[in-house]
Amino acid sequence: MALGRRLRRLLDLRSLLVHWPWLVLLLALGVVRLSKGAAVVDLYALLSRPFWPGTAQSEWLRQAQHLEDQQKISLLQGQLNQLKADSALREQQGDWLTAAVISRRTEGWWQQLELGAGSLEGLHYGAVVTGPGGVLGRIASVTPSTARVTLLTDPSSRVGVTLKGSRGQGLLVGEGTSRPRLRFLDKDVEVQPGDVVLTSAASSLYPANLIVGVVQTVNSQALPAPEALVQLAAPVDAIDWVRVLR
Repeated sequence: MALGRRLRRLLDLRSLLVHWPWLVLLLALGVVRLSKGAAVVDLYALLSRPFWPGTAQSEWLRQAQHLEDQQKISLLQGQLNQLKADSALREQQGDWLTAAVISRRTEGWWQQLELGAGSLEGLHYGAVVTGPGGVLGRIASVTPSTARVTLLTDPSSRVGVTLKGSRGQGLLVGEGTSRPRLRFLDKDVEVQPGDVVLTSAASSLYPANLIVGVVQTVNSQALPAPEALVQLAAPVDAIDWVRVLR
């Protein structure tokens, strides 16, 4: 009997030696289950610590966060300035009526604004429309409660303009893009980027000396006279209120 007990112990010991890796694995799985993975997370953190971002990476992150905050502040400031401009526009009195922009088409062939005011408010065909910054265009059609504005960028638009200081006369022609083309009448005109463009006193459609925009690029080789592309002063895509000349 003693011999039998010794054999059983020997077999149990051999079995333990053979199966101990599986027992250790089961024990580890049991610990992970009971700790809900905390031990694994701690082990991963310990092993990966040498690869954590250093002070340089932390500084980059702080700079990126600062830049993002500055961009948000700049965006909010721009929106606040736009609200102030709209408010000031609505409060202006005199020969101008104010109207809200209810829709816009500033891409492709048609360049138009739709206003939420019409003949009942005194708007009429051909009336000049301006926004914060400068001229936008003229009213092309009117209903009792709405009006449609043809912008200076529309291909049908033709406006007599002059450079500030009466240094050159020309015709501003819409081309269906954000920058209309200025075709000068005099081939010897002195023009350069940054020059201010105003409505001409010779124009029968617009009052004189309204701001239109600034010269952006100049083609002095164009024939029969130089040409320029003009950046309009009134930002069409950002305007919510306009003024209409009575």
